[in-house]
Amino acid sequence: MNMQEIRGLAKDMGIKSSRMKKQELIHAIQLSEGNFSCFASATTGECDQAGCLWREDCFSAAKKNAIQ
Repeated sequence: MNMQEIRGLAKDMGIKSSRMKKQELIHAIQLSEGNFSCFASATTGECDQAGCLWREDCFSAAKKNAIQ
């Protein structure tokens, strides 16, 4: 999902997204939904949240974070 789409979701939820990076914004959305703010934390490539909207992006971001 691109940043414009993510910002649209955040706006619909009443979250101010200016100056937030992608990971921060997704964490805010997850918390607003009542979920864990776990985006990009699946560094082992495992996650039990099969229905998560962010699943694909999460694994990619976690892999990038592990390299850095």
